[in-house]
Amino acid sequence: MVTTQQSKSILITGCSSGIGYDAAHGMRAAGWRVFASCRKADDCARLIAEGFESPLIDYSDESTIQTGLAQILKATGGTLDALFNNGAYALPGAVEDLPRDGLREIFECNLFGVHDLTRAVIPVMRAQGYGRIVNCSSVLGLVTMKWRGAYSATKFAMEGLSDTLRLEMRDTGIKVILIEPGPVTSEIRVNSIPHFERWIDWKASARRSEYETSLNDRLYTSSGPDPFELPPSAVTAKLRHACESPRPKPRYYVTKPTYIMGALRRMLTTRALDRIVSKV
Repeated sequence: MVTTQQSKSILITGCSSGIGYDAAHGMRAAGWRVFASCRKADDCARLIAEGFESPLIDYSDESTIQTGLAQILKATGGTLDALFNNGAYALPGAVEDLPRDGLREIFECNLFGVHDLTRAVIPVMRAQGYGRIVNCSSVLGLVTMKWRGAYSATKFAMEGLSDTLRLEMRDTGIKVILIEPGPVTSEIRVNSIPHFERWIDWKASARRSEYETSLNDRLYTSSGPDPFELPPSAVTAKLRHACESPRPKPRYYVTKPTYIMGALRRMLTTRALDRIVSKV
């Protein structure tokens, strides 16, 4: 594994909290030059105060992808060694209650913005002859669970695009890697509430009673860590390996549920897997 990374640069998105925030600190501590981007100016200012270079990049705003990357390339002289596509949010709710505009909006952030930034970075990495593109997927990109259809759909799509891109980049020196966390300490539940309240009319839903007895309580009431929950540093450790190993893995699982679900998906029939995940 490479250990001298002083000249290496990495762009990490979604650094305001959780996985992105820990990854920014962890990669900087490992000697990387970290561009810790956020989608809000106030969060960028906070990270700048912590000593980071923090360009504003909002996946939902294509212009910020262009200006943020231009700012980074100006600072590095036109190079970028690694990209960690981490920014994302959740939109909980039953699929039958999910309006088209809500689904479109989460895809704009969780997939289309990731795709735009990745496409913008590829020519840079192609010109320098190497690079790492690391996409943060999820256990919900391997198997889905009730109430998580919108988020899971974006992560299943990310898996497909990443796998295809990895094949297409085989002869370029650019490595495409997926990190697949399970339950990791973050603000994703709290941050999903405004999206839920904007798009899901649960009181008019045929599943209103299920919202009242299941999802709403989980969404609005903190019950402490999930079983097998790990801190964000567990993801950062996988990110370091993905960026520094001469032969990175195509996929890095994080947390026991991801390993378990990955194995069950390969071993069980769809019906058998449905019986298990429907109880989660």
